[in-house]
Amino acid sequence: MMTTIENALLTFSGFMWGMPLVILLVGGGIFFLVHSRLLPYRHFAHTIAILRGKYDDPSQPGDIPHYQALATALSGTLGLGNIAGVAVAITLGGPGAIFWMWVTAVVGVATKFYTCTLAVMYRGHDSMGRLQGGPMYVVREGMGRKWLPLAYLFAAAGLIGTLPVFQINQLVQIVRDVIAIPAGLASPDAHFGFDLAVGVLIAVMILGVILGHIQRIGKVTGKLVPAMVVTYLVMTVIVLFERAGEIPAALMLIVRDAFTGESVAGGVVGSVILMGVRRGAFSNEAGIGTEAMAHGAAQTDEPVREGLVAMMGPVIDTLIVCTCTALVIIVSGAWIETELDGVTLTANAFETAFPGWGAWMLTVIVIFLALSTVLSFGYYGAKCLGFLIGAEHQHHYVWIYTILIVLGAVVSLEAVIGLIDGMYAVMAIPTMTSALYLSPKVRAATKDYFRRHRDEPHARYEE
Repeated sequence: MMTTIENALLTFSGFMWGMPLVILLVGGGIFFLVHSRLLPYRHFAHTIAILRGKYDDPSQPGDIPHYQALATALSGTLGLGNIAGVAVAITLGGPGAIFWMWVTAVVGVATKFYTCTLAVMYRGHDSMGRLQGGPMYVVREGMGRKWLPLAYLFAAAGLIGTLPVFQINQLVQIVRDVIAIPAGLASPDAHFGFDLAVGVLIAVMILGVILGHIQRIGKVTGKLVPAMVVTYLVMTVIVLFERAGEIPAALMLIVRDAFTGESVAGGVVGSVILMGVRRGAFSNEAGIGTEAMAHGAAQTDEPVREGLVAMMGPVIDTLIVCTCTALVIIVSGAWIETELDGVTLTANAFETAFPGWGAWMLTVIVIFLALSTVLSFGYYGAKCLGFLIGAEHQHHYVWIYTILIVLGAVVSLEAVIGLIDGMYAVMAIPTMTSALYLSPKVRAATKDYFRRHRDEPHARYEE
């Protein structure tokens, strides 16, 4: 039964992630890059000033300051996509897939600038009168009623695409492989019961946090997640510092394999490109649309300002964190001749670098990052359901969400990847279509924004 479902889901995601979608995401990003005349790339200093709160104004429309909007968006991407997603990319596409992840990040800077500028520019009110942002509202408010099917398509795909099944699946996998199996609590070949028990435990805990009955766990997690990210980066830096001499060869392997596909893909370069773009999209979500829902809640009446904040996401998420993970996996040699996949491969790489405690430390990090992402995705899914059936009913999503947490714990990694990848592809269609359609509006607003702010002290704005 599961084999049939896995095959169906993998066939679905394979069909959706054909070359047309790659052209839409990467080609669309290149279009935004050229259309903007590299303007977003030239103003990172101004972006830092925005994030430091220089332009915050509580009286402006929206729910959260610029920094919190970026933090919310990153909490949904910074985690398992960087740790397990990179391992999946290398396992299925070889080291060369990382190069194409870099490509998605570089063009994704422009994509996020456009999609998240539009998320504020075309905010709309939900059925309860609250101001909301996201691709579905961009389509409805910016493109007109004849395009509404695109808005409903995004919201429907978002209900499934923002499910936490990948995060839960990989969280259960690392706990099982690093802790339960060595302790004799689970068998390598028969672990359904263990996976189910852990899934139920996680579901109960997440339900409690969402319903507000155990707020203390949520507060503790919120404080520990930044510490876990810093700890993870420190661990990667230590590994890379100790093996600094191997980094140039690892980088050359990534670039060479990107155009040969010899390491894993058997010389099929197209497979390497597709895997890199898929995992890059899962990592930084540029062009997918979930991040636009977070940035659409920013407290600002300057859409361009939030677009500038959003463009930091691919830089932090993919160019920095994913690159660190990839280099650790490659220089440790963990990816060569191994049957390990997903987060277990990354854990093996850190165990090689830090014998006796590396895998355990990564397990602790994964637990907090995965739970943080699960909470963020619940917010996205509820907004999608609210758009479809009314905001007054979106609280019912929590029960669907909780049940599917348990499902994510027991299904295979292949089924999870097929489901989420396929839905990410569906979400990208309305997101990129609306951004391309409304791109002249973004360019006009950008020119106006920098023209108005050119006279600020110490500004260096250019049209």
